[in-house]
Amino acid sequence: MVIAFWALAALTVSSAAMIIVVRNLLHAVLFLILSFVGVAGLYITMSADFVAVAQVLIYAGAISVLMIFAVMLTPQSSRDNAGNFLQAPAFVLSGLMIAAVTLVAVETDWREAEDASFIVDGTATAIGDALVSPFVLPFEIASVVLVAAMIGAIVLVRED
Repeated sequence: MVIAFWALAALTVSSAAMIIVVRNLLHAVLFLILSFVGVAGLYITMSADFVAVAQVLIYAGAISVLMIFAVMLTPQSSRDNAGNFLQAPAFVLSGLMIAAVTLVAVETDWREAEDASFIVDGTATAIGDALVSPFVLPFEIASVVLVAAMIGAIVLVRED
C-alpha cells in the first residue's frame, strides 16, 4: 500500500508539473485529468472510497469535460499556453507554498491515532443507496437540468 501511495503521489505531482510545462492547452487539460485521477487513487490508498468516487465523478469527469468543451469551442489562435507577466510571481508563490508544506510535513507529529472510531465501512454504499432509493427523482432531475444546460451552452456558442 505504501508503494502504491508513493507511485500515485509521483504520478500526481509529475502530471501537475506537466500542466505548467506543456504549451498546448488541450494537452494541459489532459494532464489535469491525469492529476485528478492520481488524487482519486491517493484517496483510495487512504481508504476514503466515497471521496475517491466523488473525485473521479466530479473532477475527472464533469469538470474535465467542461474544460475540454471550453478549449474546443474557443478559437484556434488562443490555444497555446503562452507566458505572461505573472509567471515570475507565480514561481515565487509556488516556491513559498512548497516551503510551507515541507515545513508542516517535517514539523508535524505523524503518530497514528489510538482511537479507531473514525473508521467507517461502507460509506460509499450507504450514500449510493440513499441516492437511488428515496432521492432518485431529484437526482435524475438534476442530471437532466445539467445536460440541458450543457446543450444550451453549446447552442449559444455555435457559429451559424
